[in-house]
Amino acid sequence: MKKKIIIVAAVILVLVCLGSSVYVVRENEYKLVRQFGKVTYVVSDSGLHFKIPFIQSVDTLPRELLVYDLAASDVITKDKKTMITDSYVLWKITDPLKFAQSLNSSIANAESRINTAVYNSTKNVISNMNQDEVITSRDGELMEAIMENVGDAMEPYGISLVTVETKKLDLPEDNKAAVYERMISERDNIAATYTAEGNSEAQVIRNTTDKEVAIKLSEAQKQAEILEAEGEAEYMRILQEAYSDESRTEFYAFVRSLDAAKASLTGANKTLILSEDSPLAQIFYGQQAGAE
Repeated sequence: MKKKIIIVAAVILVLVCLGSSVYVVRENEYKLVRQFGKVTYVVSDSGLHFKIPFIQSVDTLPRELLVYDLAASDVITKDKKTMITDSYVLWKITDPLKFAQSLNSSIANAESRINTAVYNSTKNVISNMNQDEVITSRDGELMEAIMENVGDAMEPYGISLVTVETKKLDLPEDNKAAVYERMISERDNIAATYTAEGNSEAQVIRNTTDKEVAIKLSEAQKQAEILEAEGEAEYMRILQEAYSDESRTEFYAFVRSLDAAKASLTGANKTLILSEDSPLAQIFYGQQAGAE
């Protein structure tokens, strides 16, 4: 019986040692292996792992993306206006060893540091902006400025801030309507200024265009008159050369006579009456005599 008891006790001890030496790492977690309370190494590979039983212990840290919801708070703008900001932060542990050493592996400690860093950054950014600038920057520019202001402040803690998003960035209820009315009035004034400047610029452009068109038309008219004069001169030169040729004088006289006769035949009566001493009749008589 004693022998059996010893064997059973030995088996139980082996099972207990084996059970205390095996641990499982999942995809979404880190395992911190401590020896006498001090972190000796970090395991991030998922699967089955072993440790020294009774001497080493294992802590777990999340590896996935975490959300921290900041409490709504009041901030003061550059022009001394109060605004309400309510944001949340997406963050993750990037260096579990730093996280364990600086924050004692506490998510609550990490959230406290994140709250301080993001709130101070938000306050600093908004305090350097007028209220109108804050309102018009709610579509992303403000959050980018806050992230840039935080910078690497969380790196010593092994934490990375993925993004800071705004759930609410608004005016206090007691003066919201008055501020919106003032902003609408200012925007209307700006729009009217832009419209007047646009109309003035358009008129300048129209005047300049009309002037350029007038100059172009004047230059084109001048060029047309020059070309017309050159054409007339060339025409006269050709006529002079043609009429100066004695061998063609009679022919050109005959052609001009025909043109004159054609021009005189107007109306229903196509009869042409010429006196015998008419130069035109002499040409016809000459042509008739030549034919006989």
